[in-house]
Amino acid sequence: MPIPIEALLSFLGVSSLVVLSPGPDTMLILRYSFGSGHAVGLAAVVGVQLGLVVHTLSVVFGLSLLVAASPVALRAIAIAGAVYLAWLGIQGLRQADPLGVGTGSVSSKVKAARDGILTNLLNPKVILLFVALLPQFVSPAHGPVAVQLAFLGAIIIVLSAAWQTALALGAERTRRLIARPAVQRFVNRTTAAVFLGFAVLMLYEHAF
Repeated sequence: MPIPIEALLSFLGVSSLVVLSPGPDTMLILRYSFGSGHAVGLAAVVGVQLGLVVHTLSVVFGLSLLVAASPVALRAIAIAGAVYLAWLGIQGLRQADPLGVGTGSVSSKVKAARDGILTNLLNPKVILLFVALLPQFVSPAHGPVAVQLAFLGAIIIVLSAAWQTALALGAERTRRLIARPAVQRFVNRTTAAVFLGFAVLMLYEHAF
């Protein structure tokens, strides 16, 4: 075991709360699952987990610490993330069907995975989370710090993948109950508004 069992149990509790907290990743997965089915929703889940892999590697190699210590870098990431979330929201408001990406084509899955990666990577909160949370549960006395950080990052990825997969599959079942075009348009516009709200909040918290 790379870290003591007491620290592991504490980390599981804290990281579970973090994973369950709704954010842009959660909204993206629900949006794709509601609009295009579980296959596309799961592609978004894969994209988010790939983003978390990058965050984990960045913490292991010290890159996230450098970014977190630079107000300019964090501000730039926040602005880029806000612009991307706003673009996702505007897309949803402009399209007539729920997503306009099909129900399971290769292109729609690739788009969902791409959006999952970018939404996760361009979220400064995730960067700060990894920088602030993981080191608290690391002890040099219990082995190489890089191994411990990688282990903790892997735990977050497993928890996130399990929760978000359940969300995607659950949303697919709900989608069958709300398949009417009017309801789908309402869901699409609501999620679009939430994306725009996340964009504004990201700018407010990290860019100004």
